[in-house]
Amino acid sequence: MFLKKRQLDRRTMLRGMLGGAAVSIALPPLEIFFNGSGTAYAVGGGFPIRFGLFFWGNGVLPQKWTPTGEVGVNAGDAWQLSEQLQPLADVKQHISVISGMSVKTGVQNNIPHESGAAGILSGSMWNGTDMGGTPMGPTVDQIIAAELGALTRFKSIEFGAEPGEGYSWNGLNSRNPPESSPAALFERVFGGGFSLPSENAGPDPRLKLRRSVLDAVIEDAKALQQRLGQTDRERLDQHLSSLRELEQRIRFIEENPPNLEACNYPTEPLADYPNIEGRPQMAAKHRAMTDIMVMALACDQTRVFSNFFSRPVNNILFLEPGQTNANLGHHQLTHDEPGDQPTVNEIVKVIMGEFAYMVERLSQIPEGEATLLDNSAVLATTDCSLGRTHSLDNYPLVIAGKAGGKLKSNIHYRDAGGDNASKVILSLVRAVGVTAGSFGVDDGETTDGLGAIEV
Repeated sequence: MFLKKRQLDRRTMLRGMLGGAAVSIALPPLEIFFNGSGTAYAVGGGFPIRFGLFFWGNGVLPQKWTPTGEVGVNAGDAWQLSEQLQPLADVKQHISVISGMSVKTGVQNNIPHESGAAGILSGSMWNGTDMGGTPMGPTVDQIIAAELGALTRFKSIEFGAEPGEGYSWNGLNSRNPPESSPAALFERVFGGGFSLPSENAGPDPRLKLRRSVLDAVIEDAKALQQRLGQTDRERLDQHLSSLRELEQRIRFIEENPPNLEACNYPTEPLADYPNIEGRPQMAAKHRAMTDIMVMALACDQTRVFSNFFSRPVNNILFLEPGQTNANLGHHQLTHDEPGDQPTVNEIVKVIMGEFAYMVERLSQIPEGEATLLDNSAVLATTDCSLGRTHSLDNYPLVIAGKAGGKLKSNIHYRDAGGDNASKVILSLVRAVGVTAGSFGVDDGETTDGLGAIEV
């Protein structure tokens, strides 16, 4: 007789013994627990694929953001950068711009700034009011980190030039706070516990331990199969196959470790970056942390990062003293500056200049015949489209990198019908090697990626 649903706790683990110690591995979401489906670990060789997020607050000016010359997909010289994207001119060949798509999970202006951030990053609604809430599910960085982070020292790293909370969530009410001190980020990644690949005598012993754990729980898995219904047996079989693929991946890395010749210590940042004339040193802090993060990727310390450059509703003074409206904060300007908002326009260009710096630095790290950027997928986005109205239509989306050849670059895709922006996120999840049947929930859910950006 099959066990009833209530007779198997959803926290059930596969257990075994390794060297006299108990070890365990989590089960996939089985039907006997709740409705869901498992995912598989990708098997691959060569350089690892990375995922990154560059996030800024308060949106853009759509009329100055959207590229020109767009009809469907245009490559190379067939499309031109807009005014607000001009800071990306030197890296245009490395990026793709998606316009015209919409976040579907929030009622327009219902929870300004939060609805958009939750919708684009988790495909779910914001549960709560203003900053006191949470998205209903994990954000894309943590969906990816659950697999890409299995073989690195840090599952994921979150940081940002502006102090405060970011938008990296493991799930409901479980947030990953970003580090805002370059010195603290440097110490965390390159302080105690780090050594250059040339200083290591052999393969990372953690790899062998992970592989041994898989072997130790197999007998428990076989016994569990006898207690499950047909659907759950198939789902468990899929999960075990995924674990075996992970085992193969570990064995491959042990025998053919990634070439980390570019790995080195980054320049140590300043101990502090005090405000100057009431203005935070956003660019200096951001570039110091970007340099640290780029080398953390090159040294395979992590494969997933989230860069929360600035937060929604921030009133940072981005412009130098003496410039028009330089003493008014960013968020205030998005609502109060009249006309076509020239000061807001300049602030967006400053922010895009910082994203351009990150893309350029990633492109400067060689990996065989390619670069670190070629082996990455970096999403740049914000919490709304037009800051004045908190619009969730024509959502700003830029992708840098090719994810090891899975993504196109130097294109602009324009969607004329306001399709679900979750399609872009699902394409990114799959491009970096995570098997996923869908992304998002309810109105934000999609089972289809955006084929126009995929190779």
